[in-house]
Amino acid sequence: MSVRSESEWATNEAAMASTQRLPTYFISHGGGPWPWIKDQMPGDMTAMEESLQAIPRELGAKPRAVLAISGHWEEPEFTVMTNPRPPMYYDYGGFPEFTYRIQYPAPGSPEVAADVGELLTKAGFEARFDRERGFDHGVFAPLYVMYPAADVPILQLSIRKDYDPEAHLAVGRALAPLREQGVLIAGSGFNYHNLRSFGPGGAHPSHAFDAWLTETLCDVPSAERTRRLVDWEQAPSARASHPEEDHLIPLMVAVGAAEDEPGVRIYHQDDFFGSITASSFRFGANPGDDT
Repeated sequence: MSVRSESEWATNEAAMASTQRLPTYFISHGGGPWPWIKDQMPGDMTAMEESLQAIPRELGAKPRAVLAISGHWEEPEFTVMTNPRPPMYYDYGGFPEFTYRIQYPAPGSPEVAADVGELLTKAGFEARFDRERGFDHGVFAPLYVMYPAADVPILQLSIRKDYDPEAHLAVGRALAPLREQGVLIAGSGFNYHNLRSFGPGGAHPSHAFDAWLTETLCDVPSAERTRRLVDWEQAPSARASHPEEDHLIPLMVAVGAAEDEPGVRIYHQDDFFGSITASSFRFGANPGDDT
């Protein structure tokens, strides 16, 4: 593994005092720059906001870094953000003008990026690096809610354009050692992502798919969970919920990094945007848990 800077370790000394393994997360990240325009969004964003605010409290100490896998960054090969000061990437349209000037000045972490690249290479994946890529809204929106002071280093790992669930599960397995080095692995997407039916027409498919997903992630043995995720297209309302699975694939990385550990639903509502069922999940125990 690459040598980490003494200053980075010192900054997070309290967080690193324990060698407990961090959990991983799959978060439903909402729409566009929603934390800045909550009063203009359809429906009530309170439950989603509170679930994100609860994650730092659950973890206790700040992580050394957050490795975010967003459904909004696709590349032919797995690609790691390396900029120590990542810019912003406003990958949305039709929102108020000021939302294209939002700044979330969290630092990056070239050191962790090097570790990610090395782990991917050892696992047989081609790892690429990108110094220009900025934070997309699948990262800066939920992370702003979690860490509004922008005082936790953040870097992104792209998903791969082929959307291969087995490959993304395998990448999660490869990255699992980071959890014992203070790195929080967070997949950012949505359990339902059919923008043409983001209204009453999405009520039934989002509910049906979410029920299957919750059972899969929380109620079945780990080997069965993996098998069901690989075959996710067989789930009820699978393609009605994900015509393209870009917002589901980050889940595979989060699960792969905690493949043998239990899943827990940490956020749920059945009236997101008025009619959509939405959920987020944690995998593995929190450092403060007794078990």
